[in-house]
Amino acid sequence: MQLWMLTHSTPHHALNTAQRAEQAGWAGMLVVDSQNLAPDSYVALTLAATGTRRLGLGTGVTNSVTRHPAVTASAASAVQQVSGGRMVLGIGRGDSALAHLGRSPARFAGFERYVDVLQRYLRGESVPFDQIPLSDQVAAPVSELELADHPTASRIRWLKGELPKVPVEVAATGPRVIAMAGRLADRVMFTLGAVPERLAWGVDLARSARMEAGLNPDDLAVGAYVNLVCHPDRRVARALVRGGLTTFARFSVMHGEVAGPADDESRKVLETLHDGYDMQAHTRGDSVQATLLNDDFVDRYAIAGPPDYCIERLQELASLGVDKVIISGPTAGTDRTEARKALTLLDEAVVAQFS
Repeated sequence: MQLWMLTHSTPHHALNTAQRAEQAGWAGMLVVDSQNLAPDSYVALTLAATGTRRLGLGTGVTNSVTRHPAVTASAASAVQQVSGGRMVLGIGRGDSALAHLGRSPARFAGFERYVDVLQRYLRGESVPFDQIPLSDQVAAPVSELELADHPTASRIRWLKGELPKVPVEVAATGPRVIAMAGRLADRVMFTLGAVPERLAWGVDLARSARMEAGLNPDDLAVGAYVNLVCHPDRRVARALVRGGLTTFARFSVMHGEVAGPADDESRKVLETLHDGYDMQAHTRGDSVQATLLNDDFVDRYAIAGPPDYCIERLQELASLGVDKVIISGPTAGTDRTEARKALTLLDEAVVAQFS
């Protein structure tokens, strides 16, 4: 199982964190992409690429609204070039990046078209103009300029295929996105919590969709975003993990209906979280929404505790076929001293077991 970390995209923080992660044996590092809350993710990844030699790099996650698919494909391929083939493109329907533009996550149909077009760009293929999401109200067709000649389709012309294609990893929670990712993505990255029965449900759904599309389900890689804090004191570990867990747990009830299997108690917590979530305190450990997650819920949906416990829970996920875990650890609004202790312990006692 590959262990990747999730961090924010301040460029020099990303560089320093990437160098520490590489030294500690992490497989990779993702940075967030939320333009109103953090600097540009591709700038951060480029800087991180120049200061590392082995570490995988990627977005965790970008979205299908704030950038045209050609722009996303070109940016990701540029990082692929700078890093010597270490880039992965994590993408989802969007959350805080869109909330701070006054919008909710991308509609499913548009998201599916975007992923399809994005994959074609990354493969170096041409995309017909009528399949590109640009309104005539924004810009008129180039044919109206009556030029002597002009492009008749769109492709990333500078992409020469010297390096492997950038893999696309779709962050998925609900059944429609999971099925779409099973058909179109290189890897499905579940945001279903660290609950084995929920992940098993997601894996079965993704592989079934891939088979129905006439593709080999064994070719589909699966991973998971997991909120994890390694600390000898379970009480402290829960406090450190709660803020980030509120964000990821909310994905399972984004539109008010719980996605995937869940017991009655978990449903109550998720529904309460949906009603009480404050985007102005997004991911914070000292937020009101963090108080809505009781200990039982935290213990099921996150991994929070001593090293042996964390390793055992990760091995349980590996037994489901999950071969990549993106770890979201302590967030803002928590005890910084305890957070540093937890991060060091994770590097030394857990990451070392998987590197």
